[in-house]
Amino acid sequence: MTQIVRTVAEMREHVRAWKAAGQRVALVPTMGALHEGHLTLIRLAQRNADRVIATVFVNPKQFAPHEDFDAYPRGEAMDAEKLASVGCDLMFAPNGAEMYAPGFATAITVSGVSEPLEGAARPQFFGGVATVVAKLFIQSQADVAVFGEKDYQQLQVVKRMTRDLDIPIEIIGAPTARAEDGLALSSRNAYLSAEERAAAVALPTAIKAAAAAVAAGGRIDEAEQAATAALKAAGFGQVDYMEVREASDLSRLGPGPIGQADGRILVAAWLGRTRLIDNMAVI
Repeated sequence: MTQIVRTVAEMREHVRAWKAAGQRVALVPTMGALHEGHLTLIRLAQRNADRVIATVFVNPKQFAPHEDFDAYPRGEAMDAEKLASVGCDLMFAPNGAEMYAPGFATAITVSGVSEPLEGAARPQFFGGVATVVAKLFIQSQADVAVFGEKDYQQLQVVKRMTRDLDIPIEIIGAPTARAEDGLALSSRNAYLSAEERAAAVALPTAIKAAAAAVAAGGRIDEAEQAATAALKAAGFGQVDYMEVREASDLSRLGPGPIGQADGRILVAAWLGRTRLIDNMAVI
Protein backbone atom coordinates (compact mmCIF):
# COMPACT_ATOMS: atom_id res chain seq x y z
CA MET A 1 0.00 0.00 0.00
CA THR A 2 1.26 3.44 -0.90
CA GLN A 3 1.42 5.74 2.11
CA ILE A 4 -0.02 9.24 1.68
CA VAL A 5 1.61 12.26 3.34
CA ARG A 6 0.43 15.84 3.09
CA THR A 7 3.19 17.94 4.63
CA VAL A 8 6.78 18.61 3.73
CA ALA A 9 7.82 17.62 7.26
CA GLU A 10 6.22 14.18 6.91
CA MET A 11 7.83 13.59 3.52
CA ARG A 12 11.26 14.61 4.78
CA GLU A 13 10.93 12.27 7.74
CA HIS A 14 10.58 9.34 5.33
CA VAL A 15 13.42 10.58 3.15
CA ARG A 16 15.76 10.96 6.12
CA ALA A 17 15.11 7.37 7.17
CA TRP A 18 15.66 6.06 3.65
CA LYS A 19 18.89 7.97 3.18
CA ALA A 20 20.14 6.91 6.61
CA ALA A 21 19.75 3.36 5.31
CA GLY A 22 21.82 4.24 2.23
CA GLN A 23 18.88 4.21 -0.14
CA ARG A 24 18.55 6.28 -3.32
CA VAL A 25 15.33 8.31 -3.61
CA ALA A 26 13.43 9.18 -6.81
CA LEU A 27 10.74 11.80 -7.35
CA VAL A 28 7.96 11.72 -9.96
CA PRO A 29 6.04 15.03 -10.00
CA THR A 30 2.45 14.81 -11.31
CA MET A 31 -0.79 16.76 -11.22
CA GLY A 32 -2.79 13.61 -10.54
CA ALA A 33 -5.52 12.08 -12.74
CA LEU A 34 -2.97 9.31 -13.15
CA HIS A 35 -2.96 6.99 -16.16
CA GLU A 36 -0.65 4.36 -17.60
CA GLY A 37 1.72 7.05 -18.84
CA HIS A 38 2.35 8.17 -15.28
CA LEU A 39 2.83 4.58 -14.14
CA THR A 40 5.57 4.11 -16.73
CA LEU A 41 7.37 7.03 -15.05
CA ILE A 42 7.04 5.31 -11.68
CA ARG A 43 8.46 2.07 -13.09
CA LEU A 44 11.39 3.93 -14.64
CA ALA A 45 12.01 5.67 -11.31
CA GLN A 46 12.00 2.31 -9.55
CA ARG A 47 14.73 1.09 -11.91
CA ASN A 48 16.87 4.07 -10.95
CA ALA A 49 16.27 4.28 -7.19
CA ASP A 50 15.42 2.27 -4.11
CA ARG A 51 12.45 4.40 -3.06
CA VAL A 52 9.97 6.42 -5.13
CA ILE A 53 7.84 9.43 -4.19
CA ALA A 54 5.01 10.48 -6.49
CA THR A 55 3.70 13.99 -5.94
CA VAL A 56 0.06 14.80 -6.71
CA PHE A 57 -0.61 18.53 -6.80
CA VAL A 58 -2.60 20.54 -9.32
CA ASN A 59 -0.39 23.61 -9.42
CA PRO A 60 -2.44 26.82 -9.71
CA LYS A 61 0.59 28.89 -10.67
CA GLN A 62 0.86 27.27 -14.11
CA PHE A 63 -2.73 28.08 -15.10
CA ALA A 64 -3.88 31.42 -16.47
CA PRO A 65 -7.21 32.78 -15.17
CA HIS A 66 -9.06 31.63 -18.33
CA GLU A 67 -7.61 28.10 -18.27
CA ASP A 68 -8.99 24.86 -16.85
CA PHE A 69 -7.62 24.82 -13.28
CA ASP A 70 -11.02 24.20 -11.66
CA ALA A 71 -12.04 21.65 -14.29
CA TYR A 72 -8.71 19.83 -14.38
CA PRO A 73 -9.46 16.14 -13.63
CA ARG A 74 -8.86 15.08 -10.04
CA GLY A 75 -9.28 11.77 -8.23
CA GLU A 76 -6.97 11.25 -5.28
CA ALA A 77 -8.40 7.89 -4.17
CA MET A 78 -8.00 6.43 -7.65
CA ASP A 79 -4.51 7.94 -7.92
CA ALA A 80 -3.51 6.26 -4.66
CA GLU A 81 -4.83 2.91 -5.90
CA LYS A 82 -2.85 3.18 -9.12
CA LEU A 83 0.34 4.08 -7.28
CA ALA A 84 -0.16 1.16 -4.93
CA SER A 85 -0.64 -1.17 -7.90
CA VAL A 86 2.93 -0.50 -9.05
CA GLY A 87 4.47 -0.40 -5.59
CA CYS A 88 5.17 3.32 -5.30
CA ASP A 89 6.46 3.99 -1.78
CA LEU A 90 5.00 7.39 -0.99
CA MET A 91 2.39 9.78 -2.35
CA PHE A 92 2.93 13.43 -1.44
CA ALA A 93 -0.45 15.18 -1.78
CA PRO A 94 -0.18 18.67 -0.26
CA ASN A 95 -2.89 21.31 -0.32
CA GLY A 96 -2.37 24.78 -1.72
CA ALA A 97 -1.43 26.34 1.61
CA GLU A 98 1.29 23.75 2.21
CA MET A 99 2.89 24.55 -1.14
CA TYR A 100 2.27 28.31 -1.16
CA ALA A 101 2.09 29.81 2.30
CA PRO A 102 0.29 33.14 2.75
CA GLY A 103 2.44 35.92 1.34
CA PHE A 104 4.34 33.60 -1.00
CA ALA A 105 6.28 35.96 -3.28
CA THR A 106 8.99 33.99 -5.11
CA ALA A 107 9.01 32.95 -8.78
CA ILE A 108 11.62 31.24 -10.95
CA THR A 109 12.04 32.25 -14.57
CA VAL A 110 14.01 30.16 -17.05
CA SER A 111 14.79 32.31 -20.07
CA GLY A 112 15.45 31.11 -23.59
CA VAL A 113 14.24 27.52 -23.71
CA SER A 114 10.94 28.49 -22.05
CA GLU A 115 10.05 31.31 -24.44
CA PRO A 116 8.85 29.76 -27.74
CA LEU A 117 6.05 27.23 -28.35
CA GLU A 118 4.22 26.66 -25.04
CA GLY A 119 5.90 29.75 -23.63
CA ALA A 120 4.41 31.91 -26.38
CA ALA A 121 0.99 30.26 -26.22
CA ARG A 122 0.81 30.16 -22.39
CA PRO A 123 3.15 32.89 -21.06
CA GLN A 124 2.51 32.08 -17.37
CA PHE A 125 3.04 28.35 -17.74
CA PHE A 126 6.76 27.67 -17.36
CA GLY A 127 7.25 30.15 -14.54
CA GLY A 128 4.69 28.18 -12.58
CA VAL A 129 6.29 24.87 -13.56
CA ALA A 130 9.82 25.95 -12.67
CA THR A 131 8.75 27.36 -9.32
CA VAL A 132 6.79 24.31 -8.17
CA VAL A 133 9.38 21.83 -9.46
CA ALA A 134 12.20 23.67 -7.69
CA LYS A 135 10.15 23.57 -4.48
CA LEU A 136 9.50 19.83 -4.88
CA PHE A 137 13.21 19.17 -5.47
CA ILE A 138 14.14 21.09 -2.33
CA GLN A 139 11.30 19.66 -0.26
CA SER A 140 11.98 16.03 -1.19
CA GLN A 141 15.80 16.17 -1.35
CA ALA A 142 15.49 13.36 -3.93
CA ASP A 143 18.51 12.00 -5.81
CA VAL A 144 16.74 11.60 -9.14
CA ALA A 145 13.56 12.90 -10.80
CA VAL A 146 11.67 11.44 -13.76
CA PHE A 147 9.68 13.48 -16.31
CA GLY A 148 7.90 12.34 -19.46
CA GLU A 149 9.13 13.37 -22.89
CA LYS A 150 5.53 14.02 -23.91
CA ASP A 151 5.97 17.40 -22.21
CA TYR A 152 9.24 17.84 -24.06
CA GLN A 153 9.69 21.57 -23.60
CA GLN A 154 8.92 21.22 -19.90
CA LEU A 155 11.65 18.58 -19.64
CA GLN A 156 14.16 20.95 -21.24
CA VAL A 157 13.12 23.79 -18.92
CA VAL A 158 13.57 21.55 -15.87
CA LYS A 159 16.97 20.37 -17.09
CA ARG A 160 18.13 23.97 -17.66
CA MET A 161 16.84 25.17 -14.29
CA THR A 162 18.49 22.25 -12.49
CA ARG A 163 21.80 22.91 -14.18
CA ASP A 164 21.71 26.68 -13.73
CA LEU A 165 20.81 26.51 -10.02
CA ASP A 166 23.23 23.66 -9.25
CA ILE A 167 20.43 21.54 -7.77
CA PRO A 168 21.97 18.15 -6.91
CA ILE A 169 19.42 15.93 -8.64
CA GLU A 170 19.63 13.74 -11.75
CA ILE A 171 16.90 14.38 -14.36
CA ILE A 172 15.70 11.41 -16.42
CA GLY A 173 13.38 11.77 -19.43
CA ALA A 174 10.96 8.92 -20.11
CA PRO A 175 9.76 8.09 -23.65
CA THR A 176 6.17 9.13 -24.39
CA ALA A 177 3.62 6.48 -23.48
CA ARG A 178 1.07 5.97 -26.26
CA ALA A 179 -2.22 4.20 -26.84
CA GLU A 180 -2.28 1.40 -29.42
CA ASP A 181 -3.28 3.85 -32.16
CA GLY A 182 -0.38 6.15 -31.32
CA LEU A 183 -2.10 8.94 -29.39
CA ALA A 184 0.05 10.17 -26.51
CA LEU A 185 -1.50 9.33 -23.15
CA SER A 186 -2.67 12.46 -21.35
CA SER A 187 -5.04 13.34 -18.52
CA ARG A 188 -6.74 15.78 -20.88
CA ASN A 189 -7.71 12.93 -23.24
CA ALA A 190 -10.60 12.41 -20.80
CA TYR A 191 -12.13 15.61 -22.22
CA LEU A 192 -12.48 14.09 -25.71
CA SER A 193 -15.80 12.79 -26.98
CA ALA A 194 -15.84 9.39 -28.69
CA GLU A 195 -15.79 11.06 -32.11
CA GLU A 196 -12.98 13.39 -31.11
CA ARG A 197 -10.96 10.52 -29.66
CA ALA A 198 -11.21 8.71 -32.99
CA ALA A 199 -10.07 11.84 -34.85
CA ALA A 200 -7.22 12.53 -32.41
CA VAL A 201 -5.02 9.83 -33.95
CA ALA A 202 -4.39 12.31 -36.78
CA LEU A 203 -2.04 14.18 -34.44
CA PRO A 204 0.68 11.52 -33.99
CA THR A 205 0.15 10.40 -37.58
CA ALA A 206 0.80 13.90 -38.92
CA ILE A 207 3.93 14.60 -36.91
CA LYS A 208 5.34 11.15 -37.61
CA ALA A 209 4.97 11.81 -41.34
CA ALA A 210 6.50 15.27 -40.98
CA ALA A 211 9.45 13.96 -38.97
CA ALA A 212 10.07 11.28 -41.59
CA ALA A 213 9.91 13.82 -44.43
CA VAL A 214 12.41 16.11 -42.72
CA ALA A 215 14.71 13.20 -41.85
CA ALA A 216 14.68 12.19 -45.52
CA GLY A 217 15.99 15.63 -46.53
CA GLY A 218 12.72 17.46 -47.15
CA ARG A 219 12.20 21.12 -46.40
CA ILE A 220 11.12 21.87 -42.86
CA ASP A 221 8.56 24.52 -43.84
CA GLU A 222 6.86 22.16 -46.30
CA ALA A 223 6.69 19.34 -43.74
CA GLU A 224 5.20 21.68 -41.13
CA GLN A 225 2.61 22.97 -43.60
CA ALA A 226 1.62 19.46 -44.68
CA ALA A 227 1.22 18.31 -41.07
CA THR A 228 -0.90 21.34 -40.21
CA ALA A 229 -3.11 20.72 -43.25
CA ALA A 230 -3.53 17.08 -42.23
CA LEU A 231 -4.78 18.14 -38.79
CA LYS A 232 -7.23 20.62 -40.26
CA ALA A 233 -8.55 17.94 -42.63
CA ALA A 234 -9.08 15.60 -39.67
CA GLY A 235 -11.24 18.13 -37.85
CA PHE A 236 -8.74 19.96 -35.65
CA GLY A 237 -9.31 23.65 -35.12
CA GLN A 238 -6.61 26.11 -34.12
CA VAL A 239 -3.02 24.86 -34.34
CA ASP A 240 -1.03 26.86 -31.80
CA TYR A 241 2.25 25.62 -33.24
CA MET A 242 3.66 22.91 -35.50
CA GLU A 243 7.40 23.46 -35.62
CA VAL A 244 10.71 21.66 -35.98
CA ARG A 245 13.14 22.86 -33.34
CA GLU A 246 16.66 22.00 -32.21
CA ALA A 247 16.23 19.29 -29.61
CA SER A 248 18.28 20.71 -26.72
CA ASP A 249 17.73 24.48 -26.80
CA LEU A 250 14.55 24.58 -28.94
CA SER A 251 16.00 27.14 -31.35
CA ARG A 252 14.16 27.42 -34.68
CA LEU A 253 15.27 25.23 -37.58
CA GLY A 254 14.50 25.58 -41.27
CA PRO A 255 12.89 26.69 -43.45
CA GLY A 256 15.05 24.43 -45.62
CA PRO A 257 16.44 20.95 -44.95
CA ILE A 258 17.55 20.12 -41.44
CA GLY A 259 21.15 19.25 -42.29
CA GLN A 260 23.09 17.87 -39.33
CA ALA A 261 20.93 19.43 -36.62
CA ASP A 262 19.29 17.29 -33.96
CA GLY A 263 15.63 18.02 -34.62
CA ARG A 264 12.39 17.64 -32.71
CA ILE A 265 8.93 18.38 -34.10
CA LEU A 266 6.51 19.79 -31.54
CA VAL A 267 2.79 20.50 -31.87
CA ALA A 268 -0.11 21.91 -29.91
CA ALA A 269 -3.56 21.86 -31.49
CA TRP A 270 -7.20 22.09 -30.49
CA LEU A 271 -9.71 19.33 -31.09
CA GLY A 272 -13.07 20.70 -30.01
CA ARG A 273 -12.45 22.26 -26.60
CA THR A 274 -9.43 20.08 -25.84
CA ARG A 275 -5.86 21.21 -26.40
CA LEU A 276 -3.52 18.32 -27.27
CA ILE A 277 0.27 18.44 -27.40
CA ASP A 278 2.80 15.96 -28.77
CA ASN A 279 6.32 15.75 -30.15
CA MET A 280 8.64 13.36 -31.95
CA ALA A 281 12.34 13.19 -32.72
CA VAL A 282 13.46 13.75 -36.31
CA ILE A 283 15.52 10.61 -36.99
